[in-house]
Amino acid sequence: MKLITFDAGRVGRLDGDDVIELDVPSTRAFFERGGRAGETGERLRLADVRLRAPIQPRKFFHTAGNFADHHDELQAVNWSHPVHKGIVFFQNVDAIIGPDDPIVHPEHLTQELDYELELAVIIGRPGKFFGPDEAREHIAGFTVFNDVTARDIQRREMESGVFSFSKAIDTFCPIGPWIVTADEIDDMQDLAMRLRVNGEVRQTGHTSQMRVSIPHLVAYHSPQTYSAGDIITTGTVSGVAAVQPDPFDFYLRPGDVVEAEIEGVGTLRNPVVSWADAYGEPAPERVGW
Repeated sequence: MKLITFDAGRVGRLDGDDVIELDVPSTRAFFERGGRAGETGERLRLADVRLRAPIQPRKFFHTAGNFADHHDELQAVNWSHPVHKGIVFFQNVDAIIGPDDPIVHPEHLTQELDYELELAVIIGRPGKFFGPDEAREHIAGFTVFNDVTARDIQRREMESGVFSFSKAIDTFCPIGPWIVTADEIDDMQDLAMRLRVNGEVRQTGHTSQMRVSIPHLVAYHSPQTYSAGDIITTGTVSGVAAVQPDPFDFYLRPGDVVEAEIEGVGTLRNPVVSWADAYGEPAPERVGW
């Protein structure tokens, strides 16, 4: 099943090019109810609805340093702090946007706006303190995540061994375009991943390249307690702008269009816009410390 949120928070499932509306207030409620939801009888054309972020989780667990190639490329450019496999932190759920929503470039905060393609796992059952063999019972589905990052801010953060602000700025958390339920994915560790900017391929990878598998990741972080509808990400693949010979040739700028694609899951598309275009006024002055 492809589960969507559309228009003003309505929930539906895709049936070819049509949307079947479900009688449930949110996709999170859908998972809280064990995936049980009736239909309202409303059938719409997909082309006639506006897709929104497919879920608003209570918690968003963010994994770093999990793909071998990305880890190696960070080491090659002497990244300011080691990124160990299985590192996790909480993402700002208020920064979530959906497909075709604009990523706003806050030029008063950063000049190094980067992209990071990631697979996001949707937790379907609450739980804690379980092992990898039980993890699959808690995985309800998958969506695409673009971990937008202000590298100049992150570089300073990582001098203290932490990073959060650089990834948690408003609009820096695009997810979508829908949730593909786990039963539709034959092998979660056999999915091709690709990110394009203005049609040019920037990142390529494969879920088989993870240093920690998805069931092990989900189990490892279960002591933090999962609720139905929570999200845990799996880390990004190689090819980010920050590791290029001249990163400023690759960093995102207003006018760019980013397409993040994962085989079997979907393609998440987002334009990048300037602060002025987003809000109709100049960016505010930067607040210093």
